[in-house]
Amino acid sequence: MRLRVLALAPYPIEAAATRYRVAQYEAWLAACGIDVELQTFLSGDVFAILYERGHWKKKVAGLLIALLRSPRILVRAASADVVWIQREIAPLGPPLLEWLIVRGLRKPMLLDLDDATFVPYVSPTYGRWVGPLKWFGKTDRLIAWASVVIAGNRHIADYVRARGKSVVLLPTIVDTDRFTPKAKPSDPPVLGWIGSHSTFRYLKAILPVLEELGRWFTFRLLVVGGAEPVRLRTVEVENRRWALAREIEDFRSLDIGLYPLIEDEWAVGKSGLKAIQYMAVGIPTVASAVGAVAEIIEDGITGFLVRSPEEWYDRLRALLEDPQLRQRMGRAAREAAVQRYRVAAHADVLQRAIRQCGQRGGSSEEAARQGSLS
Repeated sequence: MRLRVLALAPYPIEAAATRYRVAQYEAWLAACGIDVELQTFLSGDVFAILYERGHWKKKVAGLLIALLRSPRILVRAASADVVWIQREIAPLGPPLLEWLIVRGLRKPMLLDLDDATFVPYVSPTYGRWVGPLKWFGKTDRLIAWASVVIAGNRHIADYVRARGKSVVLLPTIVDTDRFTPKAKPSDPPVLGWIGSHSTFRYLKAILPVLEELGRWFTFRLLVVGGAEPVRLRTVEVENRRWALAREIEDFRSLDIGLYPLIEDEWAVGKSGLKAIQYMAVGIPTVASAVGAVAEIIEDGITGFLVRSPEEWYDRLRALLEDPQLRQRMGRAAREAAVQRYRVAAHADVLQRAIRQCGQRGGSSEEAARQGSLS
């Protein structure tokens, strides 16, 4: 029996979570008898400026248009067997649409959490005032209403289990047939960070280390998606805006991947996607030993896990001094990515979770009877 699934995400395909946790599985799921229709709350045009300062008229207009279109979500949900929600439907406000889907339409809900969205945080773009609009208690409500929850890492899974819900562990991965190593290393080597406005503060924390390394070693630094341009006195830096069409080539242009994090509750809940992207293109990663990243990177084999500025300096120095070490670790990283993060294997886990959710319509109805927006 074929299942009809309506997948709802707050952000368009340009958002990594939408792209790698939903869209890349559509063809695989169709082959398993599960037809997925993906609908996103915000358009690509609005998402492109959402985390830039200014553009208030365009942002407000985009949000209003999305709100006016939201009744169509309920129309589409009415004909679905399962409603699959990636994080939340709308990035602001209470979970009204989710409540109507579960309570009004009596649809089983599959909730996908790739980040610790239950942790309140201060937006680096908008500051504290946007906090009440984010409605941080929303995630707990959605967990309570879901028939099945998919978690991007063990930290999130433990949080969900503590609330008595069924949970499936599914890391955020990439297609290793598309993310492939480049033909030969660069000379001088390229160190790189590819991220977003929200994670840029982590990169800023290690810039003094990179500047000090630049006094003794020749390398280039590529920064993609930073909140502001990076400039170092001792290192040639290229700053690029992130672009979907260039995403894979940006990763393939690197020789060493940088993944700095600061150990807080939000970082511990991150899924570690960047580490897997670096591994898939066959380069060693130097990463903070925080959360899921510490499980993904095999220290000394596929990369290095570090805990201090001194360790950042020492591990990067070792890789810059020894091209053979970079190549050996890069090969091990690529092999690990292919073996552990194949799309086909994870698609099978996902399709079982969807079918389990479809069979649990009764638990969804019980959650709907007990659920409220408060």
